[in-house]
Amino acid sequence: MEHLPIETYGNHQVAALPNRLRRYIVPQPYDRYTPVDHAVWRYVMRQNYSYLKDAAYYPYIPGLKHAGLTIERIPSMQEINDALAGIGWGAVTVDGFIPPAAFMEYQAFRVLVIAADIRQLDHIEYTSAPDIIHESAGHAPIISDTAYNRCLSRLGEIGTRAIFSLQDQALYEAIRALSILKELPHPEPQALQEAEDRVAYLQENMGKPSEMALLSRLQWWTVEYGLIGSVEHPKIFGAGLLSSIGESQWCMGPDVRKIPYSIGAIHQSYDITKPQPQLFVTPTFEHLLDVLETFEAGMAWRTGGAKGLQQAIDAQTVCTAVFSSGLQLSGLFSDMLTDQNGRVVYVRTQGPTVLSYQDVALPGHGADHHHHGYGSPVGPLALLETDLLSLDITPGQLMTLRFASGVIVEGVLTDSILRDGHLLLLTFQYCTVLDGQGQLLFSPDWGVYDMAVGDDIVSVFGGTADREVDVASLTVSEQHTDRPEYTPSDLDYQSLFRRVRQVREQELSSDSLIKVIDGLQANHPNDWLCRLEILEILEDRPALPDVCHQLREVLNRRKAEDPSLSKRIENGLGIIDARLQFE
Repeated sequence: MEHLPIETYGNHQVAALPNRLRRYIVPQPYDRYTPVDHAVWRYVMRQNYSYLKDAAYYPYIPGLKHAGLTIERIPSMQEINDALAGIGWGAVTVDGFIPPAAFMEYQAFRVLVIAADIRQLDHIEYTSAPDIIHESAGHAPIISDTAYNRCLSRLGEIGTRAIFSLQDQALYEAIRALSILKELPHPEPQALQEAEDRVAYLQENMGKPSEMALLSRLQWWTVEYGLIGSVEHPKIFGAGLLSSIGESQWCMGPDVRKIPYSIGAIHQSYDITKPQPQLFVTPTFEHLLDVLETFEAGMAWRTGGAKGLQQAIDAQTVCTAVFSSGLQLSGLFSDMLTDQNGRVVYVRTQGPTVLSYQDVALPGHGADHHHHGYGSPVGPLALLETDLLSLDITPGQLMTLRFASGVIVEGVLTDSILRDGHLLLLTFQYCTVLDGQGQLLFSPDWGVYDMAVGDDIVSVFGGTADREVDVASLTVSEQHTDRPEYTPSDLDYQSLFRRVRQVREQELSSDSLIKVIDGLQANHPNDWLCRLEILEILEDRPALPDVCHQLREVLNRRKAEDPSLSKRIENGLGIIDARLQFE
């Protein structure tokens, strides 16, 4: 199958992505970033630099440069990919949230997923929606740390095998819908409340969490909201904290409980719409890997058997069961039969099903052939020390196979498939299959019977074995991030930020800033960010002290009028007054 055309940025990791992941990629809308968007980036990055130089895990500040990031403007994907290529990683832009299973697989391919949009000015301190600040200014600066990027890719590898439930899919869609609404400039209150209620309902009625839900908790409490070091003196490394100028400061205070990180973190759920009341502290990144290995050892893809199959049945999503012969059965598992010892003796799927070997679909055994489902016995034959390979399996003969479980398969053998010395499949015509109580499992008038071969189900994992076949549960969401429609007032506001940037970068005369101030006073009296940027320039050019004084008076008045702006304005003034130098 040919790759779909995408921009690879000359990056090997991006170029190697398979089609199933390429479908989530969208072009970076760089020309659509407004002067206000760039000002939001600049404000957040200046705040981060000021605070995180002391609070973040050490590689964060030098890592900004290693990731191709600057303080001054939103980075292009080309710049990020040029920088990440040196450490064997890449990056792509996507439209908001993508399914956790797909997100994990990108990490396995050593590609960062970066939301193309940037948060609104009203959400400058924190947004529950993914945005370019979160991933590029959160994960990317630390990814040059070898131990950290090993954790990311290992999480991804394990995530590609985790079972993902129908409830997970519903919650993902609900969270995505809520995040899109929250990033609208003026969301309709009733729609927002309904979306929040939907997320809350699903979170409270998830039932037993799936493997993907548990693994997502390990990801959340580490690479998203993790601390590293000692419980008494931790440093920040989680991208959610690094990209949230409000929570990165609040989280280090005594109101947030710090807990030593362990496998027990899988029992701690989280709410992405609220600040976290507790955080986990890992002593090292190597410890994160140890916890991941402990988690993986208990996954169905490592243990298989009836317990693993039951997880697949409960998930109600496409999963894969692996027979001891190596045959891989991928589909929507509907039920199974077990013996008195709890061992699987028969397994069924419903709907399109694919048979594979070594993650490649067997010719003639794709979803078009097994489109109504599939069933097969599992286990040894009744005759001791006898297996199917030792029998005469000449096509054209009538065969009766009696399994130790009591299942009987009788029909005319027409074909068989062997791979690497392993018998995978027997095909019968005129076939009857009965269980140990004589109940009909397959009738001759149902057509050809393809019987899987294997004494056990040795592994069960989420998704299809051949990831390129089209029966997977994950799809690209039909919900798309809304693009804001700018009013004349919005466009005027943007033009003022553009003029300020020109003065700063081109070192133009300060006199032109007076016109900007007049424009703000006349048409945008509630502004605070543009006034901060003007004050920053003028404080370094002490020719207009009266104007600086007036700007400070307006900003202080805005703090009093709107307490929600107090922290943002104080932080901005603090950086101006500290005369910080940004490398």
